[in-house]
Amino acid sequence: MSLPRKLLVNPLFCALLAIGLAACHRTPDESRVRQGIETAERAAEQADASSLDALLSEDFSGNNGEMERRQILGLLHAARFRGETIHALSGPIEVEPRGERYIARFTLTLTSGGKMLPAQIGVYQVETAWRKEGSEWRCYSATWTSAG
Repeated sequence: MSLPRKLLVNPLFCALLAIGLAACHRTPDESRVRQGIETAERAAEQADASSLDALLSEDFSGNNGEMERRQILGLLHAARFRGETIHALSGPIEVEPRGERYIARFTLTLTSGGKMLPAQIGVYQVETAWRKEGSEWRCYSATWTSAG
């Protein structure tokens, strides 16, 4: 093979190999659930209801029906409107498969620099349930209890 042809084939081969490897790479579902929890934590801190909205299923239920999706999103909208600061820190996240779904458990510490959420400040034990909707993982249920 001539030298110019070798130079052409090698970059082409490398490019095809890179594309092939990228196509094979897929984030494991468990990691995607963990990423969802981390995104929810950032959404809470930034009072970003649209980021949280993207993670919750339409039929989301919090604490066995005590809080619906629209109520959680409404709290974040109100916090943003009032300029509230929320600090959320999740502890170690345990994720376990349940058939085609996942359950994630973790501790969550909430603090606030404002006046809107003082009753909700504290440490909580949280359990979330996730299912795949299309190509995305969505949280369809969450329960939380005070840890202190």
